[in-house]
Amino acid sequence: VMTALVLTLIFLFQNCGHFFCQTGSKPNIVMVMSDAFDGRLTFEPGCRVVQLPYVNYLRELGSAFLHAYTNSPICCPSRAAMWSGQFVHLTQSWNNYKCLDANTTTWMDFLEANGYLTKMMGKLDFVSGSHSVSNRVEAWTRDVPFLLRQEGRPVAQLIGNMSTVRIMKEDWKNTDKATRWIHQTAAASHQPFALYLGLNLPHPYKTKSLGPTAGGSTFLTSPYWLTKVSSDLISIPKWLPMSSMHPIDFYSTFTKNCSGVFTEDEVKSIRAFYYAMCAEADAMLGQVISSLRDTGLLNNTVVIFTSDHGELAMEHRQFYKMSMFEGSSRVPLLIMGPGMKSGSLVKDLVSLVDLYPTMLDIAGISVVGNLSGHSLHPLLSKSNHFPKIQRPDWVLSEYHGCNVNASTYMLRSGRWKYITYADGQSVPPQLFDLTLDKEELNDVVHKFPDVHVHLDKLLRTIVDYPVVSAAVHRYNKNAFSAWRDSLGKNYSQVIANLRWHVDFQKDVLANERAIDRWLYGS
Repeated sequence: VMTALVLTLIFLFQNCGHFFCQTGSKPNIVMVMSDAFDGRLTFEPGCRVVQLPYVNYLRELGSAFLHAYTNSPICCPSRAAMWSGQFVHLTQSWNNYKCLDANTTTWMDFLEANGYLTKMMGKLDFVSGSHSVSNRVEAWTRDVPFLLRQEGRPVAQLIGNMSTVRIMKEDWKNTDKATRWIHQTAAASHQPFALYLGLNLPHPYKTKSLGPTAGGSTFLTSPYWLTKVSSDLISIPKWLPMSSMHPIDFYSTFTKNCSGVFTEDEVKSIRAFYYAMCAEADAMLGQVISSLRDTGLLNNTVVIFTSDHGELAMEHRQFYKMSMFEGSSRVPLLIMGPGMKSGSLVKDLVSLVDLYPTMLDIAGISVVGNLSGHSLHPLLSKSNHFPKIQRPDWVLSEYHGCNVNASTYMLRSGRWKYITYADGQSVPPQLFDLTLDKEELNDVVHKFPDVHVHLDKLLRTIVDYPVVSAAVHRYNKNAFSAWRDSLGKNYSQVIANLRWHVDFQKDVLANERAIDRWLYGS
């Protein structure tokens, strides 16, 4: 039934897709942004492992970007980059607690100021002040010299039966709201409209057995969604021995509670459940697309599907994000709309900061201010009447949050992925040849010193990363110190009962002394 519906949508769009060109009206814009969706699942060969009919529909009728990256592989900073059009070091979006000011001008604000009817629903998560106390304290104290398990061990959990479809209740509630808004408000409006729907899926769920401070380490789905996964195509990722890991990756594996023994069946189950959660998110995208079709709005609407970051799903002996490895840093980016190419697989390197100028370009609004991104419209449009503006041949991603004990910078250029840390000297950098080493298991930084020097020099022209790392370090100390002072006598009890409490309480005094040395030492 779902396949037939998708074929019907393709037929309708192909027969109505020139509406915008014929009328000259501004197109509507609808963005669905998921959370933790691995971009490699949206094209070959990754798309074979799970049925994603509406992602496939966007790819067939629009453009799929094969090398789209997050600008920071964690929720709030990534969205801050997307909404502001600026790299996270420019907005100082250091972690899930420290992101944009509430009065920051977003591309949605520009659309509204230029005649668009706008609506934002679901997960927004780009303004400072959100997320748990545990999450922010773990970010502030990440370079304190102790190892504490900060996450629950990743597990797979099956619920319901073959009739259990709506698992992520909050997402379905917001999807229903979005479709009602399309039917009741957008369809009745004479203005062009812009709708944003933010999803939680396929982000793993909180592990309830670990208490109220637990993070998201449970991959939860039903038999219905597992039928969408081709079990025989699920790969079991190769792992380096713990003793051979880069020190930053070792820290991440430990703090994510992945340093223990995992059977092959456990790993395969986690990956299968994650893919099933992606299928549920795809169905929500499909409900939005179907509403646009049912109201006759689809032919003049630009539809965008993307995510804040990916999900490692046990690649590199890790789950979650917070890593520059491909599973974490690659995002889906599919765009279709009137006057745009169909079936286009775009090989250019792009990132989420490119969406801000793209939105304004689509709406015919002049880009103002210093943006980090570049419009994707010339790559999407059937028209060749665009000024010859040279796109950079690189993308930047950076990370300053928890589960990684040094500021991290990734530069992707051509076949190379260069990753460097902190001041560029205290932690060894990494270099991967993604053409020959898609699994990123062979660091060739010493094998290609000229490439290392060239990419580091290029990176420093984009961001003075030692200076940024020092600024983050100062921020972390000051923010933690202010938080600690605000607790007074309750400090020891509060910090010992955060997510890491089991490890922390093994030697409370030693851990508190380590924090004191970090705060008041060099």
